[in-house]
Amino acid sequence: MKITYLALITGLAFAATTTRADKLVIKGSDTLGAKLVPQLAEQFKAQYPGTTFDIAAEGSTTGIAAITDGTAQIGMSSRRAKPSEVSAATSKGVNMKPTIVAYDGIAVIVNAKNPVKGLTKKQVEQIFTGEVTDWSAVGGAGGKISIYTRNTSSGTYSDFKELAMKKRDYAGGSQKMAGNEQIASEVGKNPNGIGYVGLAYDKAPGVKALAIDGVMSSVQTVQNKTYPYARPTFYYTNGAPSGAAKQFLDFTIGAVGQKIVAQVGFVPISK
Repeated sequence: MKITYLALITGLAFAATTTRADKLVIKGSDTLGAKLVPQLAEQFKAQYPGTTFDIAAEGSTTGIAAITDGTAQIGMSSRRAKPSEVSAATSKGVNMKPTIVAYDGIAVIVNAKNPVKGLTKKQVEQIFTGEVTDWSAVGGAGGKISIYTRNTSSGTYSDFKELAMKKRDYAGGSQKMAGNEQIASEVGKNPNGIGYVGLAYDKAPGVKALAIDGVMSSVQTVQNKTYPYARPTFYYTNGAPSGAAKQFLDFTIGAVGQKIVAQVGFVPISK
């Protein structure tokens, strides 16, 4: 009986080990984490059914911090890590490694009823910095402009400031939103609203994207670099990833993953 009991325990332990699920913790960018990464995760689980995901999309800054403090295997980011962030990671023995997983364009959106169809880069800068405060100054019907931006932990908040505002500060009255979907929702309800979102979010109900210096945000204009507010998006890891993290990164940049990238509304990476 004793031998049988030990064999049973050993067998159960082996079964538990072989069926244990790999858990991937992924934190960071809302631009990537609200739509794209969950869809990638669902398809990935179909191929690797033992994998579970914990995805927290709270801004690129949180993703980079999660790699630095070791609380995630993958950090999603819509911006490059700042030199100060890389230094902080290095001081803790962390090698902040970026991998481009998709390209994106930051679309400037207004309410669908707004008669304005396009703005110049200078007008965008003037609006978001607070120099221009009424729609009549840029060919609109008149009314105080309501500005919606991402919050300060967002990579899109930082990228738009650099790409569209010459690194100037946002207007004091701008309203900070947690994610792309929240910005689109608020602009869709406010006839005087203006904001910015990634390509995957610019066709939300009640909003329309504006041409910038005559160029619309699209897959083609991001690919050929004619749209002024285009940028890469990243997965960050601590050095070269391994295990499930490597499998998921490889899946994302592989043929199936990049097909999902395109379906969601991002621009696939070049082959």
